[in-house]
This record gives sequence, structure tokens and C-alpha cells, in this order.
Amino acid sequence: MFDAEKIKNECIAWIRDFFEHNGKGCNAVVGISGGKDSSTVAALCAEALGKDHVIGVLMPCGEQHDIDCSKQLVKHLGIKNYTVNIKPAVDGLISSMPDGMEISRQTKINLPARIRMATLYAISQSNNGRVANTCNLSEDYVGYATRYGDGAGDFSPISQLTVQEVKAIGKVLGLPKNLVEKTPIDGLTDKTDEDNLGFSYATLDKYIRTGICEDENIKEKIDTLYRNNRFKLEPIPYFKPNF
Repeated sequence: MFDAEKIKNECIAWIRDFFEHNGKGCNAVVGISGGKDSSTVAALCAEALGKDHVIGVLMPCGEQHDIDCSKQLVKHLGIKNYTVNIKPAVDGLISSMPDGMEISRQTKINLPARIRMATLYAISQSNNGRVANTCNLSEDYVGYATRYGDGAGDFSPISQLTVQEVKAIGKVLGLPKNLVEKTPIDGLTDKTDEDNLGFSYATLDKYIRTGICEDENIKEKIDTLYRNNRFKLEPIPYFKPNF
């Protein structure tokens, strides 16, 4: 039932409207991982604004074995791009932490994502830009994003689209098949997203759109992740004084 062509055109119109009211003449700045999400967002922005108004940022952390996919994407779209190796920044911050303080595994996992977002904003502010959020609905639903890391941005073209829907739009946009179908890995252990989650995106997407999940154990796991991570999508809690 998903009309990828229709939704693609509506999303392009939405991006144009966003920039008309929130940065006319500005550039879209997109972190490029070489996967379906960043590739689709970059392609949507290129169609909406013109390739001369899209800047891709490649951000390896040391050696990145699949960086050729990122290079393939920016070449395919013909967009301006920068490469910033974030490893010195990550290592520098880790080494500057207080002596004797144990640095948790989760800190080490999330820190590169947050430094990548800081990098995107540094490049954006120096290039009259607006930072694109590249998260999709499936990842957001179960909290598979780093708050103030890849979960941040100024505008979010695909956050209401599931993995399967993003893939469909990527195909309509004419993106290379290997980028659209690229298996996402966590970048730390080389486990896939689905390995870490414990279920497939196809199962998750079906549950999001239909409410149907045949496996009760997986359904409970999805529901628990949704409840525990919902705060990532909500505005920061604030105190309202009673004057």
C-alpha cells in the first residue's frame, strides 16, 4: 500500500518549504555513513534544493572499512563533501576524563555519535547550513539512536518512515542498490543492528504499521524498548515557575 513515488515527492516539497521558512538559500548538511538513511536523505535534499546546496560529511573514526560506500554516494549525487576523521577528538576526550573514573562501555559507544554531531554543526555554521537528521521511524521507535548524537538535527525528512519505506524511496530516487540494501552495523563490534536488537526490521516495521507481531516474546521486547526509550524523542523536561 506504500506509494514511494508519492511520499518521495511530498517529502521533497516539505524540505523546500522548510528551507524557505528556516534558512532560504542555506545548505543542507548531511552526515554520510554510506547506508540507506544518509543516502536517501542526501538524495532527497539534492532533489529539493539542488546538488550545489547539499554538503556531505564523511566522519570515520580511525579506519572505516566501508568508507568506500560513503565516497560512492557523494560521487553518485555529485555533492560537495568533506572528510573529518573524528578519532583524535574521541581519543582526546577519553584521555581527558578524570583519573580513576571508570569509563562505561555505553559512553564509548555513544561518544563518537555525539562528536559526529558536533562536527556536523561546526561545518554547518561555517557553511551557512542546516543539519539533517537521518534517523528513521523504526530506529526511533525502539531508541536505536544516540540522544544529541545521530538523534539530533535541524530538520528530519525520514523520521516518520520505516526502514522498508526508506528503502523503497531510495530505490525510487535511483540510488545504487548496494547502498539501499547495505546491512547496518553498529560500528563498534561489527554486529548488525538486527543482531543487537534481537529481531528483524521487517518484523518491527510490520508491528509499527499494523500492530501485528506473531511472536509474543519479540512483541514484548519491542514494547519494552519503546517504553524505555520514548524520552529520547520528547522535549527536554523543564521547570515552569508558578508566578
